[in-house]
Amino acid sequence: MTTPESLQIPTDLLPRDGRFGAGPSKVRAEQLAALVDTGTSYLGTSHRQATVRNKVGEVREGLTALFNLPDGYEVLLGNGGTTCFWDAATFHLVAEHSQHLSFGEFSSKFASAVKDAPHLSDPEIITSETGTHPRAVAREDVDLYALTHNETSTGVMMPVERPAGASGLVAVDATSGAGGLFVDPRQFDCYYFAPQKSFASDGGLWLALCSPAAVERIESLAASQRWTPAFFDLKIALDNSRLNQTYNTPALATIHLLASQIQWFNENGGLEFSAGRSRRSAEILYTWAEASDFATPFVAEPAERSHVVGTIDFVDQIDAALVAKVLRRHGVVDTEPYRKLGRNQLRIAMFPSVDPEDVASLCACINYIVGNL
Repeated sequence: MTTPESLQIPTDLLPRDGRFGAGPSKVRAEQLAALVDTGTSYLGTSHRQATVRNKVGEVREGLTALFNLPDGYEVLLGNGGTTCFWDAATFHLVAEHSQHLSFGEFSSKFASAVKDAPHLSDPEIITSETGTHPRAVAREDVDLYALTHNETSTGVMMPVERPAGASGLVAVDATSGAGGLFVDPRQFDCYYFAPQKSFASDGGLWLALCSPAAVERIESLAASQRWTPAFFDLKIALDNSRLNQTYNTPALATIHLLASQIQWFNENGGLEFSAGRSRRSAEILYTWAEASDFATPFVAEPAERSHVVGTIDFVDQIDAALVAKVLRRHGVVDTEPYRKLGRNQLRIAMFPSVDPEDVASLCACINYIVGNL
């Protein structure tokens, strides 16, 4: 009798690389090799000197090219990751009243940060059923609309569009979407993210693509003498970013890995290349799930199914957690669902570093496991 402990997946079915985690994500071997090649002259050097500042400048210039940013847009960066940026935005992006689209664990966190800020009014929060996304509504009193490009917990993506008739800034949490999903920069004022997803680096850093209107908001709120801890001060981040540095010491390996990934994207066709790889992986995953008799895409609306984080439900007779355990024993890791969603499903990252062929192999492995158990 075949048991989960004795089942062996044939080696010719296994992906060449079994990393499908939603973050930290797969890091390409080429990125690591590039770090090793220059590490002795880069790691362990001052982040205020040219060696590191040139690399930060490479990141900023590379992102400007990757997203085809219009004239006047600036790339800001700072330490702390997206969680830090939410707090920073309560000081220097939200003037008084914001509207938030909340449709999962991560899209709700910025709203919570604003709600807890004593100097801001309670935000308007628009929610929708799990597995869907809501839509922003233009309001005269809203000075910032908080959108999320991709909800990592549920596998829902939404288009980035300015609400019709809205005059407030549009800030987009793109933590798991940036680099893996298409976006028109004219539709946002602040597109912020961290590098541990599509950019195949480590966490602890935030980056924000800011329009002239967002820069003006940062500068005007800083001039208003609103008290702000220096670590959360976006004006300090703006000033330092223009010097190709961060306010306090960054993780140098993170910046190097990030720069390598941006270079790989741009040298191969930019966002068309990187987002195209994720789109192809998504086509493979969802086509397999729709044809399966035991699996189905969790997100019902095809247009809302994420190209970077796929969530696949299993019928009750199949234990998805057991499938994930067998996969992990074979070196195919981090396919477990988001813990708070509590569904019988797998969550599969399809960031640009993940080869679409490996997604196809993963589907074949799941078929093999289910067929033999």
